[in-house]
Amino acid sequence: MKGFYLVLAILGTAVPYAAFVPWLIQHGVDIPLLLQHAIANPISLFAWLDVIISAIALLGFIIVDGGRHRVPYRGFAIVGTLTIGVSCGLPLYLYLKERHKTANL
Repeated sequence: MKGFYLVLAILGTAVPYAAFVPWLIQHGVDIPLLLQHAIANPISLFAWLDVIISAIALLGFIIVDGGRHRVPYRGFAIVGTLTIGVSCGLPLYLYLKERHKTANL
């Protein structure tokens, strides 16, 4: 499962940034415009609210579960969640946890 999670973490970084970078190149770092586009209609607002709540739940899970299982480098999964999103943070944390588990067998 380690390899599976690592591939998903890489894809979870590359795919969202493949959509974001062209927008960033076209508009620059324009936070008000980014927010305007992010909540442009009810369906995009729905998606963002879903992602934000999922990210908060994931951060809590990483902090509690990572502390309980003493997963090294779990801070990278927190940073990945905050800078990229759940698509990176979740598989990265699961990879780190699997790596830690197999190292302690």
